Amino acid sequence: METATSYLGLRLDHPFIAGASPLAASLDTVRRLEDAGCAAIVMHSLFEEQITSAEAGVIRHMDPLDEQFAAGLASYPALTDYRLAPRDYLEHLRRVKASVHIPVIASLNGTSSESWLRFARLLEQAGADALELNLYEVVTDLNVPGVALESTLRELVVDLKDALRIPVAVKLSPFYTAFGNVARQLDRAGADGLVLFNRFYQPDIDVQRLSAAPTLELSRNDELRLRLRWLAILHGRVKASLALTGGIETPADGIKAILAGAHVVQLVSAVLRHGPDYFGAMRQGLVRWMEWQEMRTLDDMRGRVSLASVADAAAFERAHYIRALQSWGT
Repeated sequence: METATSYLGLRLDHPFIAGASPLAASLDTVRRLEDAGCAAIVMHSLFEEQITSAEAGVIRHMDPLDEQFAAGLASYPALTDYRLAPRDYLEHLRRVKASVHIPVIASLNGTSSESWLRFARLLEQAGADALELNLYEVVTDLNVPGVALESTLRELVVDLKDALRIPVAVKLSPFYTAFGNVARQLDRAGADGLVLFNRFYQPDIDVQRLSAAPTLELSRNDELRLRLRWLAILHGRVKASLALTGGIETPADGIKAILAGAHVVQLVSAVLRHGPDYFGAMRQGLVRWMEWQEMRTLDDMRGRVSLASVADAAAFERAHYIRALQSWGT
């Protein structure tokens, strides 16, 4: 069985890669990931706020030492709390590249099309094989229309593609008025890949301290279906590579992602639970399934359960919604 795949123009032995996480923070862990069969590694993210704070002393154009902004910026980590300073991140990227033979993808996390993006060129110069741009923002200004946010995202991609020679993948949230149109805009702007989806980390409320309490839980496969749905909708309708991240617990989950249209499947939570050797288990599970289904290559299975062949995808989605409701209790 041939498990090779192509992602962002990079040839990979199989579709299972390490997603952005602390897994790339240690050279020892990075080597263990490669030895265990990981096909590529996405570095943990450098944040826009971290870069602007280190280089200009501001966060979102505000000075944290200014009394009028201090309270609003108090929740941000101090510069010393970040895992690596921006310049140290570049050096770590160089060391990771020197330590493994598999592709290494740098990660930037931000929201604006501004000066911090020049750091992407430094990541390219440090040896990154590609860049993953994580566009995570919860817009709380009720005066900002969706079209304005979408225009900013498109400009970010255009700016990066003009500046870089390496491929650019865009990691997105599903929370747009018309996500399919956003995906198409980014595809037309030149995005080499779309990563579905970044997780929406929602703080809890501490009822004793009367304050927001940050929470982070490892993902479960009850998060998978939203991602499968949009993979299935986008497959065959955009040129960009498609990656799934979040909600992968078992080899069957990875198989579902490819059937829906994924070129790669990013693993984080499953590896944090089971260790790097889980990459081998994922690949073995895929090979066994392909043998059972008599599918020789990933191209034979990719998108087999997508909406590419459905004449009216909206009607198909509506029909399954109604069928699910009508089946309750029968």
